[in-house]
Amino acid sequence: MPRPAPRPAPRADPRADPRRSRPGPLGRSGLRAPALRPAAGVLAAGLALLAGLSGCAVAGSTTIADGSVVGEAGSIGVLGTGFLGDDLSPTPEATIAPEPGSWSRVEVPAGFRAVVVAAQGDATTATIVAAISAWADRAGAELEILPAAGAAELSDRFEQATSAGADLVIGAGEGVVDEFAYGTAQHLDQQYLVIGAQLGEPTENVTSVIWPGATFRGTGITDDVQDAAAVTPARAGEALDAGVAAVLHGVTGIVVSLPESATASE
Repeated sequence: MPRPAPRPAPRADPRADPRRSRPGPLGRSGLRAPALRPAAGVLAAGLALLAGLSGCAVAGSTTIADGSVVGEAGSIGVLGTGFLGDDLSPTPEATIAPEPGSWSRVEVPAGFRAVVVAAQGDATTATIVAAISAWADRAGAELEILPAAGAAELSDRFEQATSAGADLVIGAGEGVVDEFAYGTAQHLDQQYLVIGAQLGEPTENVTSVIWPGATFRGTGITDDVQDAAAVTPARAGEALDAGVAAVLHGVTGIVVSLPESATASE
């Protein structure tokens, strides 16, 4: 007797493939968390093709006539070309040095909500928190500040901030670095921004902004001399504007280094 024809293999359900990318969660403002960037080589090739066709572009955005980058529907304003420079796709943990003011045309969307975690008892932290409050007033963002008196309370405040469902959790100054270095990797669906300090090995969801004198990387890691006098209201405010601009445009998992010749008035 002839052998029966073999049955075709069942088709895999693409929905069950864990490798398929999934959109990030939505915050209260309706912003979708930036998706993980593809491998550097793949993205670089794609960007090179885009550059050859119509100028450089950042994922989820388009390029306008003057070379600036505009977000989807223009709802978050534009990044100047000097923000990323020649490196259109900085790798995770990379440090970029944007030109002063290249973030000034970025706009915080309506309904944006941020929660601040801050260690008490530090004058530089108080300066950064005051700058964050001024930014929220200026941008019309909803802001909640969670001060912590010690290491145990700092851990509680971090978890409280993370579970609040905010668009962004902001760490103020070097006092939060050790806690953020551990906790942020456990919550990859939440975006974090550290001002006036940095994490030694940030994950894709953590962005830091530093400047000369405010470069702390963690206990037992930092070699640079920290300078409390370098943390001024103007510098902290500029750092916040640059950091929020990076997060809104999906340039995350990196360190933004403000140049010594920044234009802010000290």
